[in-house]
Amino acid sequence: MNRFENMQTFVRVVDAGSISGAADRLGVAKSVVSRRLKELEMHLGAALFHRTTRKMNLTETGRAFYHQSVRILDDLQEAELMASQAHGTLEGSLRVALPLSFGLMHMGPAIDEFLQKHPNIEFDIDFNDRQVDLVMEGFDLAVRIANLADSSLIARRLADIRAVMCASPSYLKRKGIPQTVDDLKHHQCLVYNLLRDFDHWHLHDANGDPVSIRIWPYLKAGNGEFLRDAAVNGLGIALLPTFIVYREIERGSLMPILTQYHCPQITAYAVYPQTRHLSRRVRVFVDFLVERFKETPYWDLWLQQVAGDARHTV
Repeated sequence: MNRFENMQTFVRVVDAGSISGAADRLGVAKSVVSRRLKELEMHLGAALFHRTTRKMNLTETGRAFYHQSVRILDDLQEAELMASQAHGTLEGSLRVALPLSFGLMHMGPAIDEFLQKHPNIEFDIDFNDRQVDLVMEGFDLAVRIANLADSSLIARRLADIRAVMCASPSYLKRKGIPQTVDDLKHHQCLVYNLLRDFDHWHLHDANGDPVSIRIWPYLKAGNGEFLRDAAVNGLGIALLPTFIVYREIERGSLMPILTQYHCPQITAYAVYPQTRHLSRRVRVFVDFLVERFKETPYWDLWLQQVAGDARHTV
């Protein structure tokens, strides 16, 4: 049994959607494709497809094996290119998991720029706030915004993530500008319902001491862009990452409040599995992201103006 040949055939069947389509692409008889699939399943001791009279659907095992097989075949192609001195061109696929809001707002332009430099890369992107299993689900890397727990993953820092309390001018004119955190009990607060303790905001004061603020949620949602738009529409005060609200703050449709208080800082990381051989395309892409987001992120430039105004006032 040729394991590489059988793996390649399996990937072609999945990509083509049928045995006959894979046979056409490979230039072999359908019986050859069927035999290779049977050999592969017998070797693995697991079914890769749910077979019906009309279609073949991947099993959970088959889906995981497909993603791993694509990675292995891409790595082999890359190794051949390097060995033949043709490694100046970056080729192959990158399967990337991105958090929804950060991915849509900030990773799109980064990926566009990367593809201008490396047009032969094929991106497969999953936008989702859940924490994917990179190895089991076949991802090459992910961007995570969190205080990372110890794990077998390699993490490269991209940027510090800050948050700000903000509200629209119309809301603040109607309800008044809170002068202390105690004033928040009289205000409508817009909060993430994905947080376990969503009726408290945990901050640090100007001295760096922790402060836990009891709030009364007026609107709860699981997406920061929805909460940002609700704040712009005058529904209340939101505590949101600056990468989500920076444009609205720069335009004046949202105003920062209580800026002497700060959220505990978290970080955006690029994470990838710790393997013996890190594919060159993953390494180059991660290096590109680290360089692109280094120093003060563009979504935090307005904070320098706020700091300058505070110093001038003092």
